Amino acid sequence: MKLLVVCQYYYPEPFRIADLCETLVAKGHEVTVLTGIPNYPEGVVPEEYRGGKRRDEMINGVHVIRNFQIARGNGTIKRILNYFSFAKLAKGKAKKLGGDFDAVFVNQLSPVMMAEPAIAWAKKYKKPMLLYCLDLWPASLAAGGIGEGSPVYKLFGSISKKIYSSADRVLVTSAMFEDYFRDDLGLDLDVGYMPQYAEGLFDKKAEPKESEYKYNLVFAGNIGDVQSVDTIVRAAAKLSDISDLCFHIVGEGSALASLRQLHGEIGGNVIFHGRRPVEEMPEYYAMADALLVTMKSDPVLNLTLPGKVQSYMAAGRPVIGAVAGETAKVIAKSGCGLCCEPDDPEKLAQTVRDFIADTERENMGRLGREYYERHFSKERFFQTLESELCALINK
Repeated sequence: MKLLVVCQYYYPEPFRIADLCETLVAKGHEVTVLTGIPNYPEGVVPEEYRGGKRRDEMINGVHVIRNFQIARGNGTIKRILNYFSFAKLAKGKAKKLGGDFDAVFVNQLSPVMMAEPAIAWAKKYKKPMLLYCLDLWPASLAAGGIGEGSPVYKLFGSISKKIYSSADRVLVTSAMFEDYFRDDLGLDLDVGYMPQYAEGLFDKKAEPKESEYKYNLVFAGNIGDVQSVDTIVRAAAKLSDISDLCFHIVGEGSALASLRQLHGEIGGNVIFHGRRPVEEMPEYYAMADALLVTMKSDPVLNLTLPGKVQSYMAAGRPVIGAVAGETAKVIAKSGCGLCCEPDDPEKLAQTVRDFIADTERENMGRLGREYYERHFSKERFFQTLESELCALINK
């Protein structure tokens, strides 16, 4: 297949889409990516991409075309400009790419408008569009504090309906997403289920990072408001009586500065490692007695299954979650770890105590890996993706 892939984010930004595209190339497909100029999560364009540099390049067999966009910066206004600038400006670029692709695949994160260039291309060349929904819109706005009755929410509700309705087929990462499309947006879409996978980095046993502590709990990933990582920091302060326990926060994001400040105020054994190369993550996971997943308490977020859960399970390490909904359901069903309610540091602290006291905790990691292989493996993911694309192309 010859595929056009549209996603506002791509390497060196820390998203799984690069691995997805490179794997398709390894399987014999020809892949061209239309993306933006990298600036996530810092909001600043790296020096090597400034001044029009590296707008058209080959990365591990993938043809990457970068369209201008306004960097997201740190404020709300810059972020909105970032969202709309890619969506609007990349439409023109998409139309000029020609119709020599079999289909267009949209890796839809936030914002949903990143799909607009794909819609423009598919409409012009009368080719199929497959949309992979990882972030629900406009629901993601509510999770960020924008009320459902606000004009902004209603505007993006209208935009989202139009975009989702434009896809020939929509694949979702959580089975609960289909209910949202039907019940909340009133859409009758052609929907399929394709949960995320973990990169092959976690298939081989890694040497653990060194730590002076007996018990090491690791959170890895984006640190924003919806991740509720402050729950971990507050729980750590309540566990300061366990001197050989340490919480490791690996990653960065909009909430990192406030977390460091909170930690300075309340204490606790917490180490902030910052953003690390993805190649190092197996070492952090191997160090972990358990891996942590926290999410803000929100009806929409409860529908989602964060991609880090698949990575945690692939690594064969136990999982401790302060989560609800789909994520809690998967952790319980797989037997890969322990859960408590979100946004409750007291209960998370008690769950950590229960975990340390559990003599069967190592078995949780094994169960998680087995569940991953049955439901979330990379091989299974690409079998589904290739089958879906072929079905659309041959329709």
